[in-house]
Amino acid sequence: MTINGQPSASQEQAAPEPARPVALITGVGRSIGIGAGIARQLAASGWDIAFTYWTPYDRRMEWGAEDGAAASIARELEAAGARTAAIEADLTGPDAPIRIFDEAEQRLGPVTALVLSHAESVDSGLLDTTVEAFDRHFAVNTRASWLLIREYGLRFRGEPGSKPGEPGVGTGAGRIVALTSDHTVGNLPYGASKGALDRITLAAAHELAHLGVTANVVNPGPVDTGWMNDDLRAAIAQGTPLGRLGTPQDTAHLVDFLCSPQGQWVNGQLLKSNGGAAP
Repeated sequence: MTINGQPSASQEQAAPEPARPVALITGVGRSIGIGAGIARQLAASGWDIAFTYWTPYDRRMEWGAEDGAAASIARELEAAGARTAAIEADLTGPDAPIRIFDEAEQRLGPVTALVLSHAESVDSGLLDTTVEAFDRHFAVNTRASWLLIREYGLRFRGEPGSKPGEPGVGTGAGRIVALTSDHTVGNLPYGASKGALDRITLAAAHELAHLGVTANVVNPGPVDTGWMNDDLRAAIAQGTPLGRLGTPQDTAHLVDFLCSPQGQWVNGQLLKSNGGAAP
């Protein structure tokens, strides 16, 4: 039916929904982890989510592996409207970043935001760190992060100056956010490898600027994701002006802002999101 030669409302086709940008988040292996919190927040903000996890790491840690965590997290994200791709990947292998990006792109499309929240973290100090542990920390926390950032830079096809999710060629201005730590005493390989990660990420803010990519580092401060005991929780909360521990959602809100169009002017920074906790 037409009205004055024009199609009726019932005949008009709805405008297609703009494509959701894709975020690739590493280290999303546990439902209470920071990575999972970031994934939930970005999914709610309109992103499709590819995420990596590595169950053997959790199995050898004190908290143990969470059975079915990847599938459960994926269902949560899908309920928020996101398409998902859960990718199990051992980041000690130098070929892992290429495989991760291949799978993410094949399943969801080009990656707009890269969020590095994976970590190898086993406590040891100057005198008791083994060469094997030192090398594993740097392979996962530093080398894999560099290779993921490099792969992202080689593949990024967004238009400089455009916004994430903006329709048109590419998927918009790019974002890199890496999570770090300032913990070094009694945690030598973890702290040192995270310090190197900081430098690599901040270099990306300049070396990938021609692509319209921003890169920032976030120190989430003391966030209890199951690794603290009661005494440590109480001590940290007492030493924080707000009198509480951080939550994955605290970190997720900042990452969400940095990945948004409103966060574009924040670039090449190491940001402390720690409630004012003393170093």
